[in-house]
Amino acid sequence: MKLRVLSKFIFRRYGLWIAAFLLLLIGFWLIRSRGTEELNWRFVKAFGIHLPMRYAIHGIDVSRHNDRINWSKVRQMEADGVRLQFVFIKATEGATLFDKHFDKNWREAKKSDLRRGAYHFYHPTRDPLKQANNFIKHVHLSTGDFAPVVDFEVTNGQSDETIVNGLKLWLKVVGDYYQIQPIIYTNGNLYRRYIKGNLDEYPLWIADYSTKHLRRYNADKLYLWQHNQNGWVQGIRGQVDFNVFVMKEDRMQEICL
Repeated sequence: MKLRVLSKFIFRRYGLWIAAFLLLLIGFWLIRSRGTEELNWRFVKAFGIHLPMRYAIHGIDVSRHNDRINWSKVRQMEADGVRLQFVFIKATEGATLFDKHFDKNWREAKKSDLRRGAYHFYHPTRDPLKQANNFIKHVHLSTGDFAPVVDFEVTNGQSDETIVNGLKLWLKVVGDYYQIQPIIYTNGNLYRRYIKGNLDEYPLWIADYSTKHLRRYNADKLYLWQHNQNGWVQGIRGQVDFNVFVMKEDRMQEICL
């Protein structure tokens, strides 16, 4: 009896606030659900993950951590109408490091008819000019390849100014050499702190595993989305990063030689 009286009292006093809160929750749920439906997520058993089937062009990225790759199996794999169409391959890191599997992966990806791209893992504590030259020394791009990629995912305790200026120098030197704007790969937090407002002119490849939509990023510059790092691909040991091209298909040439 006392509980019923207390409930009536609370509702009379706070009824409008409760109703507003419930409406807010319902609205949030509807927006979230609509975003999920728009991307048409589907679990593809062969790949072991959900894929946003709204996008037609799916791909992966690899490095020496994936060990030796059987590229013919990678290209032959198809499930639920999805066939991998592109791959980004780690080439260099810092001022001197070179991925020991890059040369073979680079050749075999081409033979397997996968559109290929090369990326450099950037360290803010290393000389950006030496890092740019390290990439240039080892990576020879051909017509149809993706633009060079700078993989920016660590800050190493450096100041914002050091990080932004270093990235600008790497991007300029590499862009001038290959005569195309490089692509920036990063995550949401680093994008908001360092890229947005400083390097907006460059094509963006975002790593975001927590969202069901991409509204937080510049739609005019967002070309690639790494949406999962736990996929499986025949011919590759261990888990693999999965990506999609999020622009209209005819715009892929904008980020290719």
